[in-house]
Amino acid sequence: MKKRIILMILVIMTIIASASAVEAATFQVGSTGSEIRMLQSDLQTLNYDVGSVDGIFGNKTNTAVQAFQRDQNLLVDGIVGPQTLEALNNAKALPQAKVSPQEKTNQLISTAKSFLGVPYKWGGTTPSGFDCSGFTRYVFASQNITLPRVSIDQYRVGTSVSFTNLIPGDLVFFNLVPGKQVSHVGIYIGDNQFISATSSKGIAIYGFTPYWSKAYVGAKRVY
Repeated sequence: MKKRIILMILVIMTIIASASAVEAATFQVGSTGSEIRMLQSDLQTLNYDVGSVDGIFGNKTNTAVQAFQRDQNLLVDGIVGPQTLEALNNAKALPQAKVSPQEKTNQLISTAKSFLGVPYKWGGTTPSGFDCSGFTRYVFASQNITLPRVSIDQYRVGTSVSFTNLIPGDLVFFNLVPGKQVSHVGIYIGDNQFISATSSKGIAIYGFTPYWSKAYVGAKRVY
């Protein structure tokens, strides 16, 4: 009798735990947080328009989720549960259609700008918070371009580009720390501007002011 009671308790606990796991993995309109940023980023990588990657599950994200569910022959309810999450992970793992360099650049810049306002986080590599090289690495990964983790190693890849020949999508490097070769990296977006993660503003767009021009080291083209 005692063993049966213990067994029943274990079964009930397992059911509760499973229900909690499902609930924890379910997102819908009104959900917020870093998990929603990741969801939005994944959908955007798959070319679904989520608007701003702001960590808020609003109407735009809901429309994108429903479009994804429709394309995957899932229940179109706008609720991201286990089935939708599994389909999303499977879709990310599939090879993406080849795009032209210009299309790739447009998508790369669009992805980078979608993170404007995301806070700076030392060692951060996800939409919940980025450091400078974590940001560039994440953005380029959205276009299936792999970069090393830190700025000095990113500076060692690609083809060197002169300042006068910069085009959108080039990596631009700076040194803000005495004794170092490179300590900061951003993405050139045209019009004498670049986007990067800084400790003072998070993800933001900067011009080549005297401060940045003085710290400028060089640029690299990686695709």
